[in-house]
Amino acid sequence: MAVTIKEVAKAAGVAPSTVSRVIADHPRISPATKKKVKKAMKEMGYHPNANARNLANRSTQSLGVVMPSSADKALQNPFFPEVLRGISAVAHELDYSMLLCTGETDDEMLEAVKRMVYSNRTDGIILLYSQVNDPIMHFLLEQNFPFVIVGKPAERVDEITHVDNDNVRAGKEITHHLIELGHERIAFIGGSEDRIVTIDRMRGYELALEEAGLPYLEDYRIHTEFLKSGGRQAVHELFSLPKPPTGIVIADDLMSIGVVNMLEEFGKRVPEEVSIVSFNNVYLSEITRPPLTTVDIHIHGLGSQAAKCLIEKIKNKEEPAKRIIVPFDIKYRSSTKEIKTKQEG
Repeated sequence: MAVTIKEVAKAAGVAPSTVSRVIADHPRISPATKKKVKKAMKEMGYHPNANARNLANRSTQSLGVVMPSSADKALQNPFFPEVLRGISAVAHELDYSMLLCTGETDDEMLEAVKRMVYSNRTDGIILLYSQVNDPIMHFLLEQNFPFVIVGKPAERVDEITHVDNDNVRAGKEITHHLIELGHERIAFIGGSEDRIVTIDRMRGYELALEEAGLPYLEDYRIHTEFLKSGGRQAVHELFSLPKPPTGIVIADDLMSIGVVNMLEEFGKRVPEEVSIVSFNNVYLSEITRPPLTTVDIHIHGLGSQAAKCLIEKIKNKEEPAKRIIVPFDIKYRSSTKEIKTKQEG
């Protein structure tokens, strides 16, 4: 026979209404009382009627998470499982579930998000990307639906809660590291040009070259997918040039692994002949050979902060927009080397 609220209340020494308020996470219930009631619920095997509770609260206790492309492609990149781990940790702690949304095209993604919103399947949405002219972001703004972006919005920055790193500064610092080692021919390999993270990291790269008085060459800028295959394709283009680069800034660790593999096929050794630096500090960056010098953007923290911000917005529709900047640091490893002699050109 199922345990009732009255039985839980009796065991915890509180009124049944207090148990109901604990289940609804009422702010006026003290942490000590919540702990006592939850302990009694756990010991007695009491499970609140989620449907009844959600109807009463007009809440689904669910966070929608929108990937930037199909799950099959996105989940090849270790960034996404790690950011989802950060979101999941906070969601679990605060009794929320996660609903993942993917699609092959922008139109498919928009339709999937519309279904989530119109059918009340989620209380709020986290976008795991930011791009120029994003129809999903525009739709969520029109609907006044709670959402948070992991990244920097392409527009209306002060009106949209977002969690990001200072990618311009990170791009500048990691490029400066190559310049300090004597590199003058430095290329940049990034993702799609409509993704704000690529735009910002490339801007930092440009600023570092500008400050050092080095040329910014169009031929040294390649845009491809954030996948190993993207890195391999970029190496083909760069090392077919009359003067290939001696240093490469790569906007994503997974692409970097493709670059290292392809350089080996070209007979180029890292870091003896080509130095590479990267972003994200995913687990692969430390175990690849050589281990990558990379910007640690604290991916788990991006996810957990995004979840916290979204739940705050869900609970208080008047919550002002926030800009959370997660600090970064650079992990210096073995993929870079000083150039002893001055380069030509």
